[in-house]
Order: sequence, then structure tokens, then C-alpha cells
Amino acid sequence: MTAKRLTWLMALLLTALTGTAIADKDDESKSDDNNESSVRTEHRITIDGNKVPYNATAGTIALRNNKDEQRASVFYVAYERSDIGDKSTRPIIFAFNGGPGSSSVWLHMGVLGPQRVTLDDQGMAPDPPYGYGPNDQSILDRADLVFIDPVSTGYSRPTDQADGDEFHGVVQDFKSIGQFIRLYLTRNQRWQSPKYLVGESYGATRAAFLTSHLHDQYGIDLNGIILVSPAVDFQTIAMAAGNDLPYVLYLPAYAAAAAYHGRVDLKGQDINAFLQDVESFARGDYSDALFAGHSLSPVQRGKVVAELARYTGLDARWLEQADLRPRVGWFAKELLRDQGRHIGRFDARYAARGWQANRPNTEFDPSYEEIYGAFSSAMNDYLRRQLNYETDDEYRIIARDVHPWDYGRYTNRYVNAGPPLAKAMTRIPGLRV
Repeated sequence: MTAKRLTWLMALLLTALTGTAIADKDDESKSDDNNESSVRTEHRITIDGNKVPYNATAGTIALRNNKDEQRASVFYVAYERSDIGDKSTRPIIFAFNGGPGSSSVWLHMGVLGPQRVTLDDQGMAPDPPYGYGPNDQSILDRADLVFIDPVSTGYSRPTDQADGDEFHGVVQDFKSIGQFIRLYLTRNQRWQSPKYLVGESYGATRAAFLTSHLHDQYGIDLNGIILVSPAVDFQTIAMAAGNDLPYVLYLPAYAAAAAYHGRVDLKGQDINAFLQDVESFARGDYSDALFAGHSLSPVQRGKVVAELARYTGLDARWLEQADLRPRVGWFAKELLRDQGRHIGRFDARYAARGWQANRPNTEFDPSYEEIYGAFSSAMNDYLRRQLNYETDDEYRIIARDVHPWDYGRYTNRYVNAGPPLAKAMTRIPGLRV
């Protein structure tokens, strides 16, 4: 697979298109004494003009503690190309989203899997009822896929004897996913396969920690990890008092959103040249101004405020009142306030009307609400009707009961999975990130 194609696929997280394919089903169900169950179905799909036969398995794997007591059941959906006999050279990808508390539905039915939620070219959902169809941009032709729902998300649950806190934390989370991966590789004879992780948002945090953990705990060396919208070092995203780094890093995204909604004058530049100017300002005068704090001269402060207003489309007086530090929720609410609308945090192209125009922050995220129903409807229908996985349990797209999340040794400090990832990269020379 070319890097260009993979990059484009990752960009489809919220802008999935429809495809054309064919599919057949022939299911095989099984369960065992470990309270595990799985259903296998046979399908075909057309990718890049080529017909690809594959097996889909929807099921659960039991996680046990060192006393051999089952503590959780982890739900997964796996896809294996069925016209390849020897799997030892066939890449396998383990994929998950973030949250923490999100199922893997977004990567599963928005980007990588063989079925994709039907949205328009701008990523907008139609009016219900929603639809889904074959994903002719899936990478199933090149790699087998395993989508993992962390404990408490999707159909994954702790047992009645276990406490969810055993899994709802930084360390607990990546250890449980690591145990799942080891079991899956063992049972499906995939230890020799090239192995990859795809993690989105907090899933990228998980992937970074996992890379080192899998090596240390099990001797599982990955060939690569793909980080989508990654949150690896939380200092880069936590807009807390005394931490100015996120304001510098977010500014180009603010400017891109403002340009998309026509709130800034590009002065004849294309968007790339405009954003290069914003990045230079962010690294230079803006960063210097934040560092200077109240020692910044009135003249310099006025210049910085004017540049911020030009790049973000926000009112200069408002930026002055925000002490040059527009928070994400404030920016999302303020950019289109004169229209009575606010923009999305996950995807700034989305905009919607709120019910409290005078609020300083957004009431909800339009980019989540726009597609939540479409993905929920598609996933629930697809699992039961196409994959023949029948249960009356709720498929939790988002599990809110994972909070408060246990940050363990990262309590009162920023979570940073960068050092463990760097450690893994030095010890696994072939690892690609």
C-alpha cells in the first residue's frame, strides 16, 4: 500500500463515501466454557477493481487474571482474506478508537472496514433512516483487520464478579488490550504475521503505550503503528493555567476552520500558504507573547492581538479579554456567534444552532451529533443482520461509565506516552510510526 493511499484513508474518518461490492454469507457459530462466543460469515468485496473474498468473525475473548478467574469479555470483529493459505507473511492490523470510552465503530465503519456508513462527500449524514454499504477503499485487500472494543464499550463488559475499575485506567487499559492481542495471535496462529496497530485520539495514547508493553510483557514486536489524530503527550492538548503550549499548537487549526467558514481574508493566498504564515506566527511572535505574559509592551500586545484577529476571524476585543488565549470551546462558539451557530470540535466543518446563544461555550459538538445516529444505526444493524451476531445487549458506541478514568502514576501530571514509544523504537529497529 502506498503512503498516499493510507494517508487518504485515514482522512476518511469523518468523510466516508459509498462504494460498490458484492457479499455472500455462510455463518459458523461456536461458544465454549469461557463464556466466549463467535460467529463467522463469508463475504466478497471489490477493492480497486479486484474481487476479494474474506471471512468475518464477530465474537468475544475472555480476559483472566493470574488466578485464572475471568474478569472481562472483550468483543471484536475480525476480517481475514480467505484466498490466502499461509498467513505468516500476511499483515494483521489491530484497530481501536479513543475516548477513553469509545468503541471502535469509527475506524471500523468510517475508514478501514469492508462496510462504511453512507455520508455525503462533506461527511454529512442524510435524514434517517441511515444506510451503509461496501467500502471499496478498505485496506482488507492488503491486510487482515481486527477491531477491538475496550472493556465497557461496544459489547465488551467486565464480569459480574469484576469491577470496571480493573480496566478503566491508563495502565489497566493498555494491559487488557495487550492480553487480548496475545490471545488473538495465539488462537489464530498469527505470531509470525507482520503486526500493526491503528489508534485514534486516546487510541493513539493506548497504541503508544502498547508498543512498549507488548515487547516487554510478551516479546511481541510490532512492524508499525499508525496514529490518527493522536493524543500522545497531553501537555499539547490540556489548556490549563500555566500551560501555553496548546494555544500555540491549536492556532493553525483555528485558522483553517476560520478560512473554511469564510471568516478570514486570505489576501489572494492559497490555503497552504496562508497556514504556513500562521504556523510561523504561532512559533514566533505569538509564542513569544504568551511567554512574556504581562511584561509584554502595549504596542507589541496590540500587534499580536491584531494578527490573532486576522488569522482566527475573531473580534480583537474578545481576544484581548481572553488574554490572547482562545480556548477550544470558546473558539467553536465565538467564530459564528453572529449567525447563531457554533462549529464542531472533532471536525470544524460542521456547524449547528445551539439553544443558548449567550453561552460562552458550545452546548454540544455538531460534528459528533451529526453522525452519531448514523454510525449507531449502521453498527447495530450490520452486526445482527450481516454478521449474524445476535444479542440483546446494548452496543455502546460511547461508554460514559469509564469515568472517572484512573490516571495512576500520571495523576497530577500530564500523561505522556512519548517516552515509552521512543523506548520501543530504539529496541525494535524495524518499527515504523
